[in-house]
Amino acid sequence: MTSKRTNWLFLTIILVHFGVIGFLIFGGDLLPDSLVLNFLLSQGILVVPTMIFLLVSGRRGAFPEFHKVKISTLLMIALCTFLIMPLVTVLNTLTMFFTENAVAALEGDIIRTPFPAMLFMIGIFGPFCEEFVFRGVIYGSYRRSGGYGNNMRYTGARSHGISAVLLSSALFGLMHMNFNQALYAFAIGIFLALLVEAAGSLWASVFCHMFFNSCQVVLMYLSGSILESIYGQAVNEAAEQLTTQELLAALSVYLVIASVMTPIAACVIVWIAKNEGRQEAFKELFCRKERRTVRQGNQQLPQWNPQMQPIQRETPQADYLLSVPLIIAVVLCLGYMSLELFLV
Repeated sequence: MTSKRTNWLFLTIILVHFGVIGFLIFGGDLLPDSLVLNFLLSQGILVVPTMIFLLVSGRRGAFPEFHKVKISTLLMIALCTFLIMPLVTVLNTLTMFFTENAVAALEGDIIRTPFPAMLFMIGIFGPFCEEFVFRGVIYGSYRRSGGYGNNMRYTGARSHGISAVLLSSALFGLMHMNFNQALYAFAIGIFLALLVEAAGSLWASVFCHMFFNSCQVVLMYLSGSILESIYGQAVNEAAEQLTTQELLAALSVYLVIASVMTPIAACVIVWIAKNEGRQEAFKELFCRKERRTVRQGNQQLPQWNPQMQPIQRETPQADYLLSVPLIIAVVLCLGYMSLELFLV
């Protein structure tokens, strides 16, 4: 899909999200009170509009690519996931100074639900759907729109590399509809997009997301079991009495850990690109190059123009990432998040 069509997709997802919220407010009694059903609805909001847009786009839909990856790559992805956890903790803690922890607010309902159901919904099904939509379709479309026009030929448009990574990650954060998750989801989204580029497959981000969420689910149930004990209750009471200074001290410790582990995670991603033989493709992500069309006989061949010098060929077709539908969607998200922040 082109970036314009992708932006319409994100706006549609946001509007469907608001529609479902309205239905749950006024007609929620018609549905059973089930956390699993709520998770299914939240993923359906993402997947159903995306599939419709892909079907309407036809060949231009650019279905996400699920290429095989090496076992060694999967092991290094697991290591990378572990390495970025301190950074996620830091960002999560920062937002808790002005808003509540969105996941912790649901923890009681989650641990009252059977563990296998939550492990599947949060650890497997949810990550697959979110990666399919945000890294597979949205990021993939932004990435390709810099090199393809509406006729699926290489054009002179600038290759969208880091800008596609940042924008798709920002939309991934906004999709969570709260400032607490939005910040660290943005950071996670960047790493997930880089993993897709390094491994050349959507399975890389899917595995990372599944591993991260599954670890969180396991820790949530383990902490719930511990807190039910007498020792756990004493620890919980002590935690509630922590002062802001003590929280800042704990945050400082995690910040030091994150400052060491996050660069190592970046090095692991570079290693993955080398392991999958994608060093050059991964480097192109950070290059501000311009892709032009060169005619050879009756065929059109892509050619990079690193010096950004004009080539006397056919007029390029620009495909910008930002458009009015995307701006409207972002404003709606920020407005909803701000309203929720002030009402809580």
